[in-house]
Amino acid sequence: MKHPALFLLLSILSVGVGWSQTKAQTKSMRDNPAAYALYHGDGTPSTWADLVAEVLEADVVCFGELHDDAVMHWLQQELVRSLLAQGAHPSLGAEMLEADDQLVVNEYLAGVVNLDKLEAAANLWPNHATDYQPLLDLAKEHGLTMTATNVPRRYASWVYKHGLDGLEDLTPDAQAYLPSLPVAFDPTLPGYDAMLAMAGGHGGETLPMAQAIKDATMAHWILQTRTEGQPFVHVNGSYHSQDWEGIVWYLHEAQPDLNVLTIHGDTQVDVWTPDSAALNRADFLLLTQAQMTRTH
Repeated sequence: MKHPALFLLLSILSVGVGWSQTKAQTKSMRDNPAAYALYHGDGTPSTWADLVAEVLEADVVCFGELHDDAVMHWLQQELVRSLLAQGAHPSLGAEMLEADDQLVVNEYLAGVVNLDKLEAAANLWPNHATDYQPLLDLAKEHGLTMTATNVPRRYASWVYKHGLDGLEDLTPDAQAYLPSLPVAFDPTLPGYDAMLAMAGGHGGETLPMAQAIKDATMAHWILQTRTEGQPFVHVNGSYHSQDWEGIVWYLHEAQPDLNVLTIHGDTQVDVWTPDSAALNRADFLLLTQAQMTRTH
């Protein structure tokens, strides 16, 4: 190099600029603490208005959440309120409600039973009262439907023990809660393949099948109960819809032209700088503050 002294000076300045930018970003986080940040799937900053506009054009929205994240649960409610404010009448559905509890869910929405009776009759999650009851009450307040989309857990356990073929042994009454048999299953999908690898190959071949019957059943009930021309907002764990797999794969297997929008929820301390691992997993990326208290 002809000018080593100049190169050294530029290197020092470059390090100084990088340190200054990091320091400025840290100061910005301190001065502007944020509970969440919203991005397009590729990490491009987005806005709430952008999200609402795209949801209004979608047939189905899979809102992939972290189950213990209060900010995500609040934003699910805010999304519904924003749709209502735009004149939409969305249908709602939730992984956290099982298909055989649909009757009592409907009775709660209609005022036939109160909350105590709902809690006694339905197979609710331990965190239902704090995390999902507010969304159910929002549906009740505005006359919206809430579909209990998930497979009854006893049948997911049955698949884990006997595989998807074992569903043929269930009674017609039991099969009424399921999608049409036989249920399609692609073990090469990365999500299912990773689950199989996690099981270590020791009798775990049916573990991704148990996940698949949940995904297939949720997709089935979304399609059975959605209203044409209105968005169906479905709340599910992020693993069930990330990378456009899981529920989304089954939706498109049944209706290839269905407009499905996905939201991938993740958590970071610095919500202003998405980790690369969180990118390109959905149409929208929702980052919430990792230091927020978990709900359970």
